[in-house]
Amino acid sequence: MTAVAGVRSPATPRDFEAAARARLDPAHYDYFAGGAGGEATLRANEAAFGRLALLPRVLRGAGAARTGVTLLGRPAGMPVLVAPTAFHRLADPEGERATARAAAATGTIMIVSMAATVAVGDVAAAAPGAVLWFQLYVQPDMRFTETIVRRAEAAGCAALVVTVDSPARGVRERELRHGFDDLPDGLNCENLRDGTRVRPIVMSPEIGWGHIARLRGMTDLPIVLKGVLNPADVRPALDHGAAALMVSNHGGRQLDSLPATADMLPEIVAAAGGAVPVLLDGGVRRGTDVVKALALGAAAVAVGRPVLWGLAADGERGAARVLGLLRAEVADALTLCGCASAADVGPDLVRRAC
Repeated sequence: MTAVAGVRSPATPRDFEAAARARLDPAHYDYFAGGAGGEATLRANEAAFGRLALLPRVLRGAGAARTGVTLLGRPAGMPVLVAPTAFHRLADPEGERATARAAAATGTIMIVSMAATVAVGDVAAAAPGAVLWFQLYVQPDMRFTETIVRRAEAAGCAALVVTVDSPARGVRERELRHGFDDLPDGLNCENLRDGTRVRPIVMSPEIGWGHIARLRGMTDLPIVLKGVLNPADVRPALDHGAAALMVSNHGGRQLDSLPATADMLPEIVAAAGGAVPVLLDGGVRRGTDVVKALALGAAAVAVGRPVLWGLAADGERGAARVLGLLRAEVADALTLCGCASAADVGPDLVRRAC
């Protein structure tokens, strides 16, 4: 990658954040990095993994670890997906095209944000080898929601990831300080095009389970509900046809003072009872974090900010490098824990460190 003054060449996923910060407009860096309110939840997500310790098994003769998993019937090269994050063209001119190519190069799944700055069809065309899921905010205008769903289907997306934790937009103080409330000229949320205009994303407190039922009736794509934190919501999710759940607090960007996702994961897994796979996002920064999440019952995790840091630091190569480092770290952690694959990871491999 091109050298950045004062920043060493990144060697770990976390190293890329310093390189990205040096390159990004401060308002754009804070948009990606920041959280809601005082950012307690943002900090808690990472801290929760620090409170967990791995407890390896020895002399198991497992051989070299395999990182591949199967999710909703499709293979992925590792149990790490690219989480849905908005506005990739703020990080690199190629935006989501570059991110999708990076995901394809590392054999993993990219969840394309509804707030992408490249339309989902163009993302798919730019990375024909990529497996894409599409993140959706159900809109009060269900006819327009269906239009967006049809675009995702036409692009070949293999699942819908419906964000359910956003009846309103979180208050993000970093953005307020910068006055960052809209994209620069020339950039738009391309999935929101409606004729000659681009609609705003509407977050409505009126969205309810009935909307999920209507969504289930308009598509055969598997529906993943993203933003489940309370175990009481698991049964209604299953009753409304969810194919998977994602334990998420929106990366700390919606309501502050929420529990860390790693802390809530075991309760959601227990409530699901094996009926559907449970995924997690929030605070995953290293391969050891991934294995800890697997030990707590996750089928896979999703990472957002680390991929953006790679994209901002060195475009497609940077994003691919971050994902490649995570895959290597997962393989290393599995091997050192005595596991041949992610399927070998069980609850006996993790303990509370403090």
